[in-house]
Amino acid sequence: MVIHLREDFIKLGQALKAAGLVDSGVTAKIVIQDGEVKVNGEVDTRRGRKLYEGDKVEFDGELIEIAAKE
Repeated sequence: MVIHLREDFIKLGQALKAAGLVDSGVTAKIVIQDGEVKVNGEVDTRRGRKLYEGDKVEFDGELIEIAAKE
C-alpha cells in the first residue's frame, strides 16, 4: 500500500489511520506504544514520528510505503 504525502511528512499515527489499518487515533497510539509497529525495519514507539518519502511502515502483516506528493 502506498500513501502519497500531502505535506513534507506524515506522522506515524496518521499514516496508520490513512491506510485504514486502525480505526482511530486512540487505537494507533496503543499499537504504536505496544511496539507493534516497525518503521524501516525497526520498532518505533513514537506516535508523532515523522515519516518522509521512502519510509516504510510495517503493522499487522501490512506494508505501507510513503511516497512523494502526487
